[in-house]
Amino acid sequence: MAQATNASSERASPKPPSQIWNVREPHFEGTTPAQPDGYRHPSSANAAIVIDNGASGARAGWSFDQVPRFEIPPVMSRYRDRKFSKTYTFIGRDANIDATARGQQKNAFEAGSGIVSNWDVMEGLLDYMFLKLGVDGTEGGVGRPIVMTEPVANLGYSRRMMTEILFECYSAPSVAYGIDSLFSYNHNNGTTGLVISSSHSSTHLIPVLNHKPVLSQASRLNWGRAQSAEYLLKLLRLKYHNFPGKYTESQADEMIREHCYVSTDYEQELSGFLDWTGLEDRDHVLQYPFTEQVVVEKSQEELERIAEKRREGGRRLQEQAAKMRLEKLIRKEQELEYYKELQQRGTTETKKEFKRLLDAEDFKDEVELDKRIKELDKSIRKARTKDVGGAEEEEEEEPPTFPLLDIPDADLDEAGLRQKRHQRLMKSNVDARARAKIEKEAQKARIAEEERLDLEHRETDLEGWLEERRAARNTLLQRIKEREQLKADLGNRKSLASQMRMKNIANLASDNPSKKRRRGGDDDNFGANDDDWGVYRTIATGDQSDDDEEEDVGATLKTVEAQLLKYDPHFSEQNTLGAQQDWTKSLVHAFLRGPRPFDPESQRELHQIHLNVERIRVPEVVFQPSIAGLDQAGIVEIAAGIITQRLDEESGQRTEVLKDIFLTGGNALFQGFEERLRKELIAVLPAESPLGVRRAKDPVLDAWKGAASWAASPKMKAVAVTREEYLEKGSEYMKEHNLGNAATL
Repeated sequence: MAQATNASSERASPKPPSQIWNVREPHFEGTTPAQPDGYRHPSSANAAIVIDNGASGARAGWSFDQVPRFEIPPVMSRYRDRKFSKTYTFIGRDANIDATARGQQKNAFEAGSGIVSNWDVMEGLLDYMFLKLGVDGTEGGVGRPIVMTEPVANLGYSRRMMTEILFECYSAPSVAYGIDSLFSYNHNNGTTGLVISSSHSSTHLIPVLNHKPVLSQASRLNWGRAQSAEYLLKLLRLKYHNFPGKYTESQADEMIREHCYVSTDYEQELSGFLDWTGLEDRDHVLQYPFTEQVVVEKSQEELERIAEKRREGGRRLQEQAAKMRLEKLIRKEQELEYYKELQQRGTTETKKEFKRLLDAEDFKDEVELDKRIKELDKSIRKARTKDVGGAEEEEEEEPPTFPLLDIPDADLDEAGLRQKRHQRLMKSNVDARARAKIEKEAQKARIAEEERLDLEHRETDLEGWLEERRAARNTLLQRIKEREQLKADLGNRKSLASQMRMKNIANLASDNPSKKRRRGGDDDNFGANDDDWGVYRTIATGDQSDDDEEEDVGATLKTVEAQLLKYDPHFSEQNTLGAQQDWTKSLVHAFLRGPRPFDPESQRELHQIHLNVERIRVPEVVFQPSIAGLDQAGIVEIAAGIITQRLDEESGQRTEVLKDIFLTGGNALFQGFEERLRKELIAVLPAESPLGVRRAKDPVLDAWKGAASWAASPKMKAVAVTREEYLEKGSEYMKEHNLGNAATL
């Protein structure tokens, strides 16, 4: 009970977000200066240019460098300025220089893959990289060997095009290709193991035996960082379908990199991710740019001046009202005096003359004049009492009399008959009010009797009384649920309720309605039957959903719940409908807005998104592709299949590979990725199998570092395709080596 009290107090006073992350767009960081020192380095004559040609970024440097000299995204923007009649070309991050350049960006790679599809952009990237490396072209080309990475099982057409560009456009003396993940494995001193490369475009698993990759047994999972970003965008658009900001893939990629992690036990963590305890830490708030409505705050002096002005205006209004009341009172007194004089003249004037005077003042008879005098006298005394102050005098109203009703019609003239009809109508009203008063008193007596019986039932049989109240509450909740469902169905034109509504409308508009009238004939007598008027309620709100009925159901439910709270020890405040609709207990609110209240009037909060379950759901796709609709096995099933079904156990291959499960690529940087893979593999592999899982020292840059160290070794010269070999054997010619693709798979 104490824990529930603490939890409710925490919900009542939610803490502000400990941190809010601002969503950033790629911005221009300044031009990358050229670095000619590498090209002019004494050892550069025998050095190679190393390019890690990745789909997320191209990294370039020299084989004697420890790290790449720069990294640029593989994009190019080209547009023509009509004002100056010039064409501008921006490469890499320079394409973010302004909105026009960003809008014209084109990627060198096919969307979601590592295959080059736009060779104009690729050639622009190569120009940019060679210029920034200081290659001036004085030797008629780059004049240095080129080592470039490529994806697993690269298309022959793609390699031929790249080879032709490097030899024909840049006159490269020699070119060598290699797989990025194998370069990373070689750089981390791997000999025999299973290389798992989860990068931007896909995830590859390559078994390696004694430095040689077994590419015929390699597998690919079509999921990488690009697909994760697209999946996150879909989740956010479903979650915030009315979000005023704009989602972009670059923003989603940044969210994944900064906020996502791999859960070691996905199902268990997901089931309790939106629990109140600790949700402040699990829920990450991302702020998009917004413009808050400016509210001008006045100083204390201005507020006092405004208040004084209002008080002065109020005093003037009160004075004017008092003056108007006085003038009105004087007019009433004058009018009362005049009518009293007129009444006195009735005793002196003839009956005919007095009748003429009454007609001139719009009075039918002397009774109406007397009534008017009494009304004025009462109004004047009431006004005087209000001005002077004190309690108002209550006068006993005389019961109305209807003397003409007892006189036969034959004894009355035309004016008397009109007066008699008027008195009959007045008597009907008086009788109706008397009956209503009697019915009201009877209703009070009936309610009192019901309360007495209910009290007696509660005191004699408390459990039975509580069961009746619980049943009544369930019935009311069911009615509320049905009413809400009916309202929802009316919004769907294909629902049965909406179709019945349209049927009623069509029936009313039809010249030959299907409903049979009572009185026959072709005359329009709609409304003769009282049930006809229920059609309007059906059309407007649906059956059994009148506004008065809604109020009665809500009030009755509150009364029943109040009784249960008072007498049922098992029914608490948390069980009431109001508590269940509270945002602090709403799972949907926790999913959309986290553990804090939401102000729909705040532009700041409207431009916020909350990452909670998405933080573990997006990286989980690599292990469970089915949650994203991908009809493939996860990396654990693929790895287990390669190890247990494609490797020979008798020769010891399986044991040696299990000792070195190597992780590389950008997705290997996810927190918990290594631990989760180890845990899942232990569960599917045979008992007591030796298992070693390790991650690259730098999963992102080790591919370039491995390519650079390999380019500086004599092995590269032996497998590189020289310009002479290219001219002799063509662009399809390639040499196989332990770090590259095979000629035929």
